Amino acid sequence: MGSGYLIIAGAIMLFSWLVSSQLKSKFELYSKLQLRNGMSGREIAEKMLADNGITDVRVISTPGQLTDHYNPSDKTVNLSEAVYNHRNAAAAAVAAHECGHAVQHAIGYEWLTMRSKLVPIVSVASNFVQWILLAGILMIKVFPGLLLVGIVIFAATTLFTIITLPVEYDASNRALAWLENKHMLTQEEQAGAKDALKWAARTYVVAAIGSIATLLYYISIYAGNRRN
Repeated sequence: MGSGYLIIAGAIMLFSWLVSSQLKSKFELYSKLQLRNGMSGREIAEKMLADNGITDVRVISTPGQLTDHYNPSDKTVNLSEAVYNHRNAAAAAVAAHECGHAVQHAIGYEWLTMRSKLVPIVSVASNFVQWILLAGILMIKVFPGLLLVGIVIFAATTLFTIITLPVEYDASNRALAWLENKHMLTQEEQAGAKDALKWAARTYVVAAIGSIATLLYYISIYAGNRRN
């Protein structure tokens, strides 16, 4: 690996750690900010779904931390135990955000549709793409096509991280708009929810930047070999 790539990779890893640490700190802070309305994450989610006329999506609890997600295949909003049961600004933010994805699904939001189509490809590719890239680098002199195959596959995963950005930001915007328009939170709670979702979104930005940088690195290796 070139020294330039190592510097870039190190900078991205450092930035990722800083964002993740800040995100954890923010959620710990806003988890202590109890909602004046006394609603749990589950209740917040169910009300947002109802207010958007969505009646075929279930809100369920899922084990673990930071395991919150919307599953379009079975139409479930999966909330981690802390979010599902707790009654604080962080839980409200996460619950509403995941419902934002349910709203996207209900209205056929194009970026979510594109991401959903890539999920099967990325799920399979992520299991072996690194091995193909490694083998491609080791065999670049005798079989350069293998590295090109790896680059094409990795490009699909990079595209997924890029498409994820508008999906996540839009879900947060929908969540925050609903929380504000329905007067679900106090000004302090709303500000906390907005800050928490802002830092959560930045983790996806870091992931996209890291994936793009890695893709360009492999492309440079392939292009360099072609010139030699």
